[in-house]
Amino acid sequence: MKKIAGFLSLVVWGHVAFSQPSDTAKAHIDESRHFSNVHQLTWGGDNAEAYFSFDDKNLSCQITNPKWGLSCDQIFNIDIAKAEKDTTYRPPLISTGKGRTTCSFFMPDGKHILYASTHLGGDSCPPAPAPRSDHKYLWPIYADFDIFVADLNGKIVKQLTNSPGYDAEATISPDGKKIVFTSMRSGDLELYTMNIDGSNVKQVTNELGYDGGAFFSPDSKKLVFRASRPKTPEDIKEYKDFLAQGLVAPVAMEIFTCNVDGSDMKQITHLGKANWAPFYTPDGKKIIFSSNHASKRGYDFQLYTVNTDGTGLEQITNGGNFNAFAMFSHDGKKIAWSSNRNNHGAIHGIDVFIADWKK
Repeated sequence: MKKIAGFLSLVVWGHVAFSQPSDTAKAHIDESRHFSNVHQLTWGGDNAEAYFSFDDKNLSCQITNPKWGLSCDQIFNIDIAKAEKDTTYRPPLISTGKGRTTCSFFMPDGKHILYASTHLGGDSCPPAPAPRSDHKYLWPIYADFDIFVADLNGKIVKQLTNSPGYDAEATISPDGKKIVFTSMRSGDLELYTMNIDGSNVKQVTNELGYDGGAFFSPDSKKLVFRASRPKTPEDIKEYKDFLAQGLVAPVAMEIFTCNVDGSDMKQITHLGKANWAPFYTPDGKKIIFSSNHASKRGYDFQLYTVNTDGTGLEQITNGGNFNAFAMFSHDGKKIAWSSNRNNHGAIHGIDVFIADWKK
């Protein structure tokens, strides 16, 4: 939804159908063209959606790690300098440890973190969707998700949403003035913006389909996001039926951009399959995103960049078969992303990496 838990569930479900992507002979990609000074920051568990603080010294991150007693995602604060030097470093917990959390982001003051949590609906992790006989891969849209702000000691200081239904996937504009998030309050999964204090909520998108995982452009004037757009009567019915059950099928998504008010809506990719987790490059001229469009059997997610007019598609990564959640530091010098490149073929094991970015 960003949704690391969802795509990791796809790995587990898909080990029979997909496994490691031996079905596809990978083309050689020289990652050093864009990456240098690569460091692995986490070691064990599933670690993803690592997003820079405004001073670029820390990353907020959601982690599931059974060795830490975590059965579903909780939010942690990674000190980058410490993580680069110490492979045993365990970042401090920011969320309550209750319910399931997702989509954290540092507030502009560097003293608070924004995230979504289901803890008001119960202390336990909400159940994952039951396996289906048709093997359709589905994400749960937990109605108990609301958006909160906590200090670095984990104390919740504010609840930003309290409308019935799903509210999550919040990120903050580079100028520190606006928040974009996904909500079910209209009956569909649409994008909304609000002021940094939670006031002045405005709907951005209004077309049938799942709109989510949005980020602002470097100048805070535009949004980039992923969206499904069911068109046929059969696809529309299936989408609505799943949504009524609190579910969404994220296997057909493309990258879109628009102005912050929803105007100038453009579909950037037309690749097919799942294109998601987009983020603007530091100069605002390209978008980096994760995609499995080149995989013959489904599970091989690599990072790509594309110009904001949809031209110039370039594959960036080739390590492992999961690369996603790329974010650039606010100074434009670093990139952080999640990958399973060092897990030696294990089903689980997504870690956070950081590198110097070269255009």
